[in-house]
Amino acid sequence: MSTQPTSTQDDRYMIWLDIDNTLYSASTQISAAMGEPYFLSLGFPEEEASELHHKYYTQYGLALRGLVRHHHIDALDFDRKCDGSLPLEQILKPDAKLHKLLEDIDRSKARVWALTNAYQTHARRVLRILGIEDQVEGVVFCDYSNPQFACKPEPEYFHNAMQKANFQDPSKCCFVDDSKTNIVAAKQLGWGRCVHFCERGLVAVEGGKPKEIGQDTASGPDEESIAVISDLEELRAIWSDLFRTS
Repeated sequence: MSTQPTSTQDDRYMIWLDIDNTLYSASTQISAAMGEPYFLSLGFPEEEASELHHKYYTQYGLALRGLVRHHHIDALDFDRKCDGSLPLEQILKPDAKLHKLLEDIDRSKARVWALTNAYQTHARRVLRILGIEDQVEGVVFCDYSNPQFACKPEPEYFHNAMQKANFQDPSKCCFVDDSKTNIVAAKQLGWGRCVHFCERGLVAVEGGKPKEIGQDTASGPDEESIAVISDLEELRAIWSDLFRTS
């Protein structure tokens, strides 16, 4: 589910970064191309494919989870035909501003890992194209080679992530994700500094269906006292103690 864990523990914070629709904007519409064609390739009529896609995404946090559980499909085949076929190099580009943001994190105070529901191939591909591989210590991903893989927002996924990173203190976890469901799940497990990345007003595709981002989220901190941001640069203020001052 991840790269090899580090060999020693330390007292630094852990910054967990979601990848898709967080490290790049939902305006890229990458999510719109993820999954739906595969449902159609299984022979479902278009309307049924759309409904199943949305149902599984809503129920499990990842449509693929439902396909594996209920239709016994090969998750690695899904990855090759869906995420693996996305023309990411034509959509994304190196992000110097994002690189600078991550570079300015004080590594004497915090480690930085990526945390995604995608498979490792897609995760590393996005990090490479964005030009931030050198700023991320490790990647936790869904292990599609295991039919029983866990995914966000399942508690097992978050527990596994901490284990893989050899990290013990959930209160020192700093997590940013575009999914409020994932953020709430982490908060309920004791992850202490959770931030909902919400590009309010943009239309994104969730589970095959378009949805206006932020329509179900109030402005400012939400009911779980979770910070809400629309630009990753706002992390400099929210986690100010973890950034270098000079």
